Amino acid sequence: MTQLESVIGLEVHVELHTKTKLFCRCRTDFGAEPNTQVCPVCLGLPGGALPVLNQKALAYAIKASLALNCRIAKEITFDRKNYFYADLPKGYQISQFFQPVGTKGYVEIEVDGKVKKIAIRQLHLEEDTGKLIHLGGILSSPYSRVDFNRAGVPLIEIVTEPDIRSAEEARLFLQKLRDILRYIDISDCKMQEGSLRCDANVSVRPAGSDSLGNKTELKNMNSFRSVYQGIEYEINRQRELVMRGESVLPETRHWDEENEVTRAMRGKLASADYRCFPDPNIPPLKVDSSWVEQLADSIPELPDARLKRFVEDYGLPLRDAQLLTGSRELAEFLDATLAHYRQPKAVSNWIQGELLRLLNLENMGITSCKVKPQDLGRLLEMVDKGVISGKMAKDIWEEMFASGKGPETIVKEKGLVQISDENILGQIVAEVIQENPNSVKDYLGGKKKAIGFLVGQVMKKTKGQANPQLVNKLLREKLTEGS
Repeated sequence: MTQLESVIGLEVHVELHTKTKLFCRCRTDFGAEPNTQVCPVCLGLPGGALPVLNQKALAYAIKASLALNCRIAKEITFDRKNYFYADLPKGYQISQFFQPVGTKGYVEIEVDGKVKKIAIRQLHLEEDTGKLIHLGGILSSPYSRVDFNRAGVPLIEIVTEPDIRSAEEARLFLQKLRDILRYIDISDCKMQEGSLRCDANVSVRPAGSDSLGNKTELKNMNSFRSVYQGIEYEINRQRELVMRGESVLPETRHWDEENEVTRAMRGKLASADYRCFPDPNIPPLKVDSSWVEQLADSIPELPDARLKRFVEDYGLPLRDAQLLTGSRELAEFLDATLAHYRQPKAVSNWIQGELLRLLNLENMGITSCKVKPQDLGRLLEMVDKGVISGKMAKDIWEEMFASGKGPETIVKEKGLVQISDENILGQIVAEVIQENPNSVKDYLGGKKKAIGFLVGQVMKKTKGQANPQLVNKLLREKLTEGS
């Protein structure tokens, strides 16, 4: 039986978070009333003004190309990609077919403990289409509505070479790509809102063959889970066809999330079918090399470099570093805290535990957090110095999170300074021993856990402000003396 391997290439569309569209001044606000952010330019109405390129969109495309290790073109052009579809108001899409912004890049992913390089054929800038709302479902809808607000929103399309061999590799690539693009702050990459969309070209062939089989283009995958499941299903469907001696039809297929199957939508067009030609209204544009250098300098430390630094310089476990560097804001919060309190593991534990717990509880992002990194550093320093206990620190932290106040202010307002005076605690310990003879007898009789009750009584008398380590020490000393 011939062993078959899957061959996958991805086409990833990313909406850039500019305030206005690619060739006009219409707003790009998500969630606006349908067809309220349109004009003659993005609707392609006759007599409308000519398209004018959004400079920030081009800057974002260049930054993305640099972050993805692409070569930047010295001159770019825009072309008309001609096809008819209900959400394409002009009857063509302005894209880059002949001279894209970036070419020959790559992204590295880790597969089974080994680094694999996924080549990027090109990154080009183009305008988005409108959005169809299918009433009753995409394949069974009696009619559809169209919202043109999205038409003209700037997109970058990232096209990989067919280097991906499994659904899992596709998911890993897409997650790494999202992390990089969010780090350079050109898109929010929210798949649920359509600002990150992925199409997959899937085919199968005999293992070791250099030729490619007929491919299908898989659409409507709006989560990492659906990308994995859709590609996995399509690979298995094609394998079954080939093993039965049947042909795989080159077509565009829809991922049916509800039933977890792919369904045929239409025949697959080839590049020639789009009849691409240079847009006569947009002249070729030379890319200034000094501007490219400025954009390169503005790119922050990227996820892989930051992960390596967190492990090597901070000594964090790999899993901790992976979680923290998955978000640029979370990683920057750690860095900023360590500028005031140089205990990486302690800060990492607090961020992963207490900070993320409250953020998840309130369903908010770290950018909305009221606590400043230096305040967290001072809170942990107060624990180290014995000013407050670890338990008190958690209570103070909740107040800091809610109010944004510094730890010293809250400690002063609530009188929460930890009692670490041996003379004061010694007197309270003596009282507790005298008041609880049965627990003392149990402890001296070998029930060592009985000391926990005695510690609790001391903490009760001091309203939780006693230094628990010191209380344990004094209790053991006095109980030993008494025996």
